[in-house]
Amino acid sequence: MRRRVGGVEGNTRLTGSLAAVIFVLLAAEGVTILSVQRLLTAHVFIGAILIPPIAVKIGSTTWRMLRYYTGHGAYRRKGPPRPLLRILGPVVVILTVLLFVSGVGLVVGAPVSWRPALFTLHRAIFVAWFGVMVIHVLGHVVETARVAPRDWLARTRRHVDGATARQWVLGASLAAGLVLGLTLIPYATGWRLV
Repeated sequence: MRRRVGGVEGNTRLTGSLAAVIFVLLAAEGVTILSVQRLLTAHVFIGAILIPPIAVKIGSTTWRMLRYYTGHGAYRRKGPPRPLLRILGPVVVILTVLLFVSGVGLVVGAPVSWRPALFTLHRAIFVAWFGVMVIHVLGHVVETARVAPRDWLARTRRHVDGATARQWVLGASLAAGLVLGLTLIPYATGWRLV
């Protein structure tokens, strides 16, 4: 199995590539927040594109955590994240899931009468999420910048098996996000947030 997917280094590369793509998409999503009422369609579209890559990243980091705590040699040798990042990891995941569930619920699931309360909840979750995410990003930015391009550069992609498979996973998550985004666009028009 290690030969096919690259083991711990392959997991690191996949997580890094996902993190880089998610960072760029979150930056674009952040721009829409500056005028969310006017840019609601773009906000919903970009938010939907983010969901599959975030789900895959949660999966890759959860896999690393499980392999570490179940005593797998290579993952034990790599070691855990630094203590603060190790503590914040589950908080990042929980707040991220709550942020996106509340956002999707606001757009497609909530009755009109619930929208003001759900919008307030969505904003409150965002504030908490943003604070934790700043620490998370700053704690991983150097490693992400170092490993994210490795599967995409000819001189480094061949050093760890599975680069093509990891590229396909990333591409498929973005394709699924585009489909989801196009599906949700009609729900983002014709109503006001507050």
